[in-house]
Amino acid sequence: MKAAVLTGTHQLEVVRDWPEPAAGPKDVVVALEGLGICGSDLSLYDGHRELPSTPWVVGHEAFGRIVTVGAEVTNREAGQRVVIEPNYSCLQCANCKRGLTSACTDRAIVGMNTPGILAERFAAPAEYTHVVPEELAVEDLACFEPFTVARTAVKRSGITKGERALVLGGGAQGLLVSQSLLALGVEPVVIEPHPGRLRRIVELGAAATTDDDKDFLWLFETTGVAPALAEGLGRLAAGATITMVGLTPAPLPITMEQVVRGQYTVRGSLIYDHPADFQAALGDVVADRVRPSVAITDTFAFDDAADAFAGARERAGKTWIAG
Repeated sequence: MKAAVLTGTHQLEVVRDWPEPAAGPKDVVVALEGLGICGSDLSLYDGHRELPSTPWVVGHEAFGRIVTVGAEVTNREAGQRVVIEPNYSCLQCANCKRGLTSACTDRAIVGMNTPGILAERFAAPAEYTHVVPEELAVEDLACFEPFTVARTAVKRSGITKGERALVLGGGAQGLLVSQSLLALGVEPVVIEPHPGRLRRIVELGAAATTDDDKDFLWLFETTGVAPALAEGLGRLAAGATITMVGLTPAPLPITMEQVVRGQYTVRGSLIYDHPADFQAALGDVVADRVRPSVAITDTFAFDDAADAFAGARERAGKTWIAG
């Protein structure tokens, strides 16, 4: 079968002799219908993250149809369309037991420390597949996992209807955070230097910042670029809540004195917690409160996966691969 594999930095190819997956007793085998490309995938592609082995199957934001169920699976069946929750927590560690599965100390991260799923068929734990209605658009499913990340960050922040929020970044995650805020009745105001991304996010309901936009009580950092946070800090009111979604190893451009004098609450938001956050996100999509597909600008065929990855960082929106 076909699979997209990395053999080195910027060296991605579609092979046609990848082994077929086997379903363990608690697994299902899924026929891929589509997969979105995200920054984590690109960190491997660009060589910023070491490949666990080569060749390495990439990808994790997937959906498809179940073709086989394991012997102990009773609540999934062949033919169902599912989205994949690609962070398999152990459910046994202290963090998992207190509901913080996102901080699992033994988490299997699909495409990062366990093989990815950009293949014609792949196996996944049945518990980490979520059955979706047939009527949902496939483009929405291609963006479902990053939408869940965005929605969870908004939920964790504690922001409520009627507020204004400063969003740093208008890429896919910034756009999905903005859509989550709009669905909640919050006005997102965005800082984004890329003209195409800014234009798109404004067309979809957010506002672009002006020099007069200050005294925000809520900030969402989605870029993973430390200087972006530095710019946002100057627009905050005392007592503001800062929710950080973007990842970078760079030191934060904020001092202890700034935090204390500003009386800021700083919150990191890492992915989502199993299973409630995925289920809540699905509820929003089914109810048509949010359309994750608005983040998409480019679609590629499976055989063109190398081209999809090669230009993903430069595109104004999100790239996905149709299986």
